[in-house]
Amino acid sequence: MSSFYIHIPFCKQACHYCDFHFSTSLKKKDEMIQALAEEIVMRKNEVEDEVETIYFGGGTPSVLSTTEINFLIDVVYQNYNVIENPEITLEANPDDLSLEKIKELANSKINRLSIGIQSFFEDDLQMMNRAHNANQAMFCLEETTKYFDNISVDLIYGIPNMPNEKWMRNIETALSFKIPHISSYALTVEPKTALFKLIEKGEIDKPKDEVAENHFFILVEKLKENEFVHYELSNFGKEGYFSKNNTSYWSGKKYIGIGPSAHSYDGTQRSWNIANNSLYIKGIQNNVMPNEVEKLMVHDRYNEYIMTGLRTMWGVSLDRIQSEFGQKYYDYLIKTSEKLIANQLLQINGQKLTVTQKGKFLSDGIASELFMIPEK
Repeated sequence: MSSFYIHIPFCKQACHYCDFHFSTSLKKKDEMIQALAEEIVMRKNEVEDEVETIYFGGGTPSVLSTTEINFLIDVVYQNYNVIENPEITLEANPDDLSLEKIKELANSKINRLSIGIQSFFEDDLQMMNRAHNANQAMFCLEETTKYFDNISVDLIYGIPNMPNEKWMRNIETALSFKIPHISSYALTVEPKTALFKLIEKGEIDKPKDEVAENHFFILVEKLKENEFVHYELSNFGKEGYFSKNNTSYWSGKKYIGIGPSAHSYDGTQRSWNIANNSLYIKGIQNNVMPNEVEKLMVHDRYNEYIMTGLRTMWGVSLDRIQSEFGQKYYDYLIKTSEKLIANQLLQINGQKLTVTQKGKFLSDGIASELFMIPEK
């Protein structure tokens, strides 16, 4: 099985924290849609497996019309072997989800919405420079839940000066809509973003790790009380509502990324398209893939498995380490894990290495301590 990702590189406005590839100009939208369709066709020989998920990310895919979204889905169906009931996700912002748009999407092949709420409070949304307001956040959930069963909501924690009580109200508001999936991320300060510059100027306080950590554990506990499964560091779902697309990434399945800045993985190599709309379109028009390809060495694949595995509830299979990477990597992992196990950050159950409850918030840092660094 393979997963299909389509990057829509357009947004109405730039969120202060975002460092993904996008443009706030829609002048090249028609050319881009045609280029995306052409890339889908160009790469059909790369995928022999069935396609089980299609994911529209960005950017803000919901800035496209439903007709444009349907067009791209149809091109995938025409050129690939898609399973009977694939998961087809559209990332959407509340301001794009008018009642008319929701009804149109409900009549399309889209069967899962990932809605970028981030916060239900007006001051937070303004600080982040979100395009929607608090009323639109509430309205879109009131209406989408009437037409869609499979909905995920994004929330951001660790916002400067946000008290625990306010963060709890964000979580409880999302839960009040009976949403079956929540993705939640700490507010991070990336270089070259507006947030980075605002903090440098002293206009916004720098996020504090201790605030983010408190918010994280409040989230974990509250969602556990409401029967959500914490199946990946930033993702919580009711049974039957885990993201099939993202789970396939974390389990090392093949995926193909379409559009500028999109990444692909075929099991042995990784590739990524150029993060420039004009150059991407020009390359596709000239029938040249505007991408770079990296052949993955054994240690690269090992490190990637450690990173993704420890973020999930399934952990790292010691049997897989031994069979896929060999005794050298198995011995190395056992040795480097000893101190982390002693510090109650990692645990071994059977043949599965996982982070402990204490270690969850530190998963990425823990994984980096287990990486294999080849000798030069």
